Amino acid sequence: MSQRNTAVSDQVRSVGGAARVRVTDQACTVRQVLDRVGGKWSIGVIVSAAEGPVRFTELERSIEGISRRMLTLTLRNLERDGLLTRTVYPTVPPKVEYAATDMAKELYGSLVTLTTWAERHRDSIAEARHRYDLDHGVPTGTAGTKGSADAC
Repeated sequence: MSQRNTAVSDQVRSVGGAARVRVTDQACTVRQVLDRVGGKWSIGVIVSAAEGPVRFTELERSIEGISRRMLTLTLRNLERDGLLTRTVYPTVPPKVEYAATDMAKELYGSLVTLTTWAERHRDSIAEARHRYDLDHGVPTGTAGTKGSADAC
């Protein structure tokens, strides 16, 4: 742990066990939400649904590479988290639409901001990674391989 972060540990220790549990619970909830909305498929679903109600087949066509099973799981999880509403219309065949909730629309605004930031700093980040790799002896061509943080 770096020297500048030791005060945080001291603060948690001084508050006591109950506060430590609350901080851990809060961090766990935040991590779970970020894992869900930052997942490979969730962002595409949220972006599509933020534009207006969308049907399953429209999502399946618009999100390249997603399987029917993964789309179903992603939709269920986002609905469970309160980010999507699912409306079934009594028609033959049944018509099902998914729409972004107000919470998801707020998240969409944050995603747009994050995307804009990432695009604006893409070159600087690439340069920083290159300098880091050179300084730390990372072999050329290994950064950005499958499974690394650089892979898209």
